[in-house]
Amino acid sequence: MLAQKLAVVTGAARGIGLAVARQLAAAGCTVLMVGRVAEAIENAAGQLREKGHDVLPHVADVTDASAVAALAARLRREFGRADILVNNAGVLLEPKDFALPQAASVFVVDPDVVAATHACNALAPLRLIQAITPLMRENGWGRIVNVSSSLGQLSEMGGYWPGYRMSKAALNALTRLTAKELEGSPIKVNSVCPGWCRTDMGGKDAARSADEGARGIVWAALLPDDGPSGGFFRDGQAIDW
Repeated sequence: MLAQKLAVVTGAARGIGLAVARQLAAAGCTVLMVGRVAEAIENAAGQLREKGHDVLPHVADVTDASAVAALAARLRREFGRADILVNNAGVLLEPKDFALPQAASVFVVDPDVVAATHACNALAPLRLIQAITPLMRENGWGRIVNVSSSLGQLSEMGGYWPGYRMSKAALNALTRLTAKELEGSPIKVNSVCPGWCRTDMGGKDAARSADEGARGIVWAALLPDDGPSGGFFRDGQAIDW
């Protein structure tokens, strides 16, 4: 059955997104790998195709409404479906130097930086859900995975990167709202925290590899029909909002 599933993974050119695309393809899915930079996403897809995986590149800036509409149009035109949506694309635009006040305080963080962060981390997933869920409804099956972070947990809120934290909290709210509206349907929606991973964003000192972080995302993308919806998970285990 998985061989017939089509997965859309954003931010798939590198890091966690690339690992998710690889693991979903290894599980038998066809994967449409979405990335903003043409050369990067085409190279990433080419590397996976060389290993025998059924993947295709798609160039799109997911913060651009017209690009999201074009992606949905391609899905309908070429495939007639979209079974899995992994909203992985994300940015951390605040300084990584904790000593800088704009990295740690809501009183000095640049509101334009916060807005740009939300545009990618929260509004883009909203647009993608609005554009792609109709295909899931039509085909009677769907899995939506919003890649979040422990920094978006209200139970642990505080400290550095307020813009990033707010964006991930908003993404978690989107998960809950979407799952509630789809309650009773065959479409499941969950947030997943991949943990601190060794990626361009996470840095070389992170505790986990991108492959380790991707596993929990893939778990949520391939949930059985009796699996959960509207939850927040890490490594397949529920965590606090």
